[in-house]
Amino acid sequence: MSVMSIGETAPPDRPLTVEDLERMPDDGRRYELADGRLDVSPAPSSLHSVVEGRLIYHLTASAPRGRYTIAPNAGINFNADRTHHRIPDVSVFRREDYEKPSFTRPPVLAIEVLSPESTFRDNHTKRREYAEFGIESYWIVNPSEDKPGIIAFRLHQGIYREVAQVNGEDVFTAETPFPVSVVPYWLVDQTGPWEEHIGGPGPAEEEG
Repeated sequence: MSVMSIGETAPPDRPLTVEDLERMPDDGRRYELADGRLDVSPAPSSLHSVVEGRLIYHLTASAPRGRYTIAPNAGINFNADRTHHRIPDVSVFRREDYEKPSFTRPPVLAIEVLSPESTFRDNHTKRREYAEFGIESYWIVNPSEDKPGIIAFRLHQGIYREVAQVNGEDVFTAETPFPVSVVPYWLVDQTGPWEEHIGGPGPAEEEG
């Protein structure tokens, strides 16, 4: 992650806005805004993209029909000036909060998948920003092939409280924004039938 000055992309005497992002190159990188300054992330790795895709697949299958929108890489304006613009890896919105071209209301869940460049930002900067914006739930997913994991936070009196930390083949279970279970191992495994196991053992397997 790098926070860049305006440089040649916009006049140097004003903060950047979402309109300035339209002039950024289509080079696969992620362009966000933090208080009017450009915040650039490298293009995601293949594993990062796989984890995002599996989360979207599983959340979509688990969500109550017709009540939520599960959105990958959705742009969210955090203020009316459009100088603070974030793009979570995965967001879950109430269906009635859908907007275009960018969202302005907080999602009920934001998920960030860690990369080497995003560890500090996702664990500290975005954790603070998302809490201040009023995002009810925040998950940080570690896509490590050796020890994949999920840390979940819930908003309480304006700050995030950790409610779960699950690794490997243990089952992470959340009740909000809707009941869903995720096994971190099956977010990253490339050899087995992840679709069958990503939500944990079914009733028959638990009884056995």
